[in-house]
Amino acid sequence: MNYWLVKSEPEKYAWSDLERDGHTTWDGVRNYQARNNLQAMKEGDLVLYYHSVSEKAILGIAKVAKEAYPDPTADDPRWLAVTLAPEKAFATPVTLDQIKKEEQLQNIALLRQSRLSVMPVTPTEFDYLLKLGN
Repeated sequence: MNYWLVKSEPEKYAWSDLERDGHTTWDGVRNYQARNNLQAMKEGDLVLYYHSVSEKAILGIAKVAKEAYPDPTADDPRWLAVTLAPEKAFATPVTLDQIKKEEQLQNIALLRQSRLSVMPVTPTEFDYLLKLGN
């Protein structure tokens, strides 16, 4: 199993929207590195759901329900989407400020590549964030 982090502006599509809808197409990604990360996702992989811009916190865990397929919002079939489903909300959101203070998370992609919208997370980072959120 692999672990990932996806970022969404809560005003655009919040964690609560994913919980309400039961699944969503994760589309609109137009960065090659993020697209490659979508392509590497496998069904069942776990995904940290991060609210960017206004909230800056991880709110829960989603699961890859459907592996990469052509993005329905793109004219070019090289752009990809995946389907995500909610798995579990965090009891306590894990904020960016909190992540920055944690020694064990200093190499997390969220801090190193802050503009990337889809990124891998190591199993150790995932487990540590899970403990912080629950």
